[in-house]
Amino acid sequence: MKLAADFLCLLLCFTAVCCDRVYVHPFSLNAFNESACEELERLAQEGKKTFVPASIESQTTPAYEEDVKDEVRLDSPNLSVRGRQKLIYLKDFVHVLGMRFYSLQREARQGQNVLLSPTSLYGSLVSFYLGASNQTAADLQGLLGFVPPSGNFNCSSRVDGLKLLASLRTIESLVKTQDEGLLFSKMLCLFSAPGIPLSQQFVHNLLPSADASYTRAVDFTNPSEATKQINAFMEAKSKGQSKQLLTDLDPATDLLFAVDVRLAVNAKKASRLKEPQEFWVDSNRAISVPMLSVTGTFKYMTDTRETFSATEVPVGKNVLLVLLQPINGNDLDKVEAELPLQPSTWLENLSPRKIKLTLPELRIEDSSDLQEFLADMKLAALLGKEADLSKISDTHLTVGKILNKAFFKLSSDGTHQPEDATAQEKDLEPQEDPKQTKLAHRLTKTSVCEITSTNLFLEFIHICSYIHQLSIGYGRQRLTFWRRSIPLVLIRAEVYRSFLSTSWH
Repeated sequence: MKLAADFLCLLLCFTAVCCDRVYVHPFSLNAFNESACEELERLAQEGKKTFVPASIESQTTPAYEEDVKDEVRLDSPNLSVRGRQKLIYLKDFVHVLGMRFYSLQREARQGQNVLLSPTSLYGSLVSFYLGASNQTAADLQGLLGFVPPSGNFNCSSRVDGLKLLASLRTIESLVKTQDEGLLFSKMLCLFSAPGIPLSQQFVHNLLPSADASYTRAVDFTNPSEATKQINAFMEAKSKGQSKQLLTDLDPATDLLFAVDVRLAVNAKKASRLKEPQEFWVDSNRAISVPMLSVTGTFKYMTDTRETFSATEVPVGKNVLLVLLQPINGNDLDKVEAELPLQPSTWLENLSPRKIKLTLPELRIEDSSDLQEFLADMKLAALLGKEADLSKISDTHLTVGKILNKAFFKLSSDGTHQPEDATAQEKDLEPQEDPKQTKLAHRLTKTSVCEITSTNLFLEFIHICSYIHQLSIGYGRQRLTFWRRSIPLVLIRAEVYRSFLSTSWH
């Protein structure tokens, strides 16, 4: 039997439900208040405390990295109404900017795999905003989506970067602290040229934004050796998980920023087929890969024009996997081009249906340079040689790469017995029941988007869906409901003919 070509888009989502809410301008939720402005003025008068980072070759832990466990601990989220409001507005900024980066990456890598984390990229911009001054800070704030209502850029018209980092960390905590089947980790590394003093306050402010944070000095004037040292350092600190982050670097670099985000999902109730199945990684080459199978009642929909279908598959307390699949001869490029930026507009009409899914285990990793995204957006000067980063160091800094590496893995939790592939094939044979439809697919260009979804229902959080769905409900009545989502990871994977299939009743 010849399988027709088709496509699959995987969307990892974290969703939430909203009801009535009182409008509060997003800027006021994250801006400095009067007391914070007074504290900033006091700190400015005291002067900047600095330190010189230890060499990357040092075998001892620097004093400035000791006793920071409390700084990076992820507690269970306990959001106030104001805290929920911050997440509502921030998620839109993260999503829009993340989709811009994703579109740029997709265009640059046509026919190639793409994986990026919008929350990580947004957090990297916030980190540099914390270290920026004057026009550089104003431009970064605008890129982050926060335009002051007054049009001025005095203290009260500035966004508090620490509040933004705290909100992003809350999003991550909703994944990490609620689901045992989800393994999430984040590592941040800051590398500076030898002898350059860095602000203690700046480095300290970055600590809560990752599970582990390291600051080291590297001699960039020898690019090949510096590349080896940085790769070896990050591999050692990640216990062998983060490999070959760098391929090259500019010897004029004074500062290099790197973030490594990893998410592994063990799909509950999914079983692995007993035998690996043929899986085409391109049009000419096939490999044998493990396949997963899961049967259950999932939410499903097709769009009004019948160009794609979407299926929500819960894989944890907080997280669901959304399978977005072009149908009726449409391709993923066309579907993605026509989809609205906000998934809320096309994920509202899902209804429960019993479905049997068979899909390959996934393991994808990729890295991106934020500097390249800025250059593609005609913003190369934003963090270029003339950038004012005086809150990072009194020494003028040339920022090199701003790397964001992301890793995603989908596998079975191993609690269910392996299934026979022969039985799978029989299950997929056409049935007399016209309601039973077989979709065996040859995959091309699979797109996976990790999104953060948090179910904020009235005064408490009930997280219901895949990776972070953020939506907040206010008031005493739930009159209207809608979905909100934040992309945590966006993935496009090039694959051919898998046994990914669905059958439903």
